Amino acid sequence: MAKFKVLLVDDEAEFVATLAERLAMRGFAPEVAFSGEEAIALLARNTPDVMVLDLKMPGMDGLEVLRRAKKSCPRIQVIILTGHGSERDEEAARRLGAFEHLNKPVDIKELVGVMEQAFDHCRTTES
Repeated sequence: MAKFKVLLVDDEAEFVATLAERLAMRGFAPEVAFSGEEAIALLARNTPDVMVLDLKMPGMDGLEVLRRAKKSCPRIQVIILTGHGSERDEEAARRLGAFEHLNKPVDIKELVGVMEQAFDHCRTTES
């Protein structure tokens, strides 16, 4: 049984597939989206507790996904995971409500720890 609902959003198919596999080995059942548009469509059907989101994607970028996700699902906790982020991007993401900003490559234990903190935050803001 999954610990909580996770959505991974990244246009790098191989990276996101590997990350999903590594999370599955730790008891998660993450959903995967390969574009911002796909992520927004998934949010409308099944809101995750935590979203791990890349910033630089073709089409709708991560900041726009974050903006729309927080508007439609305010309790969702979004972790930015990017290989191309700048300080300006990080500041913008935090202003839009990102829970955390991590850089690729990330240690899987660190990512899982941040995901668990984000979920705890999600639960405490609910009650």
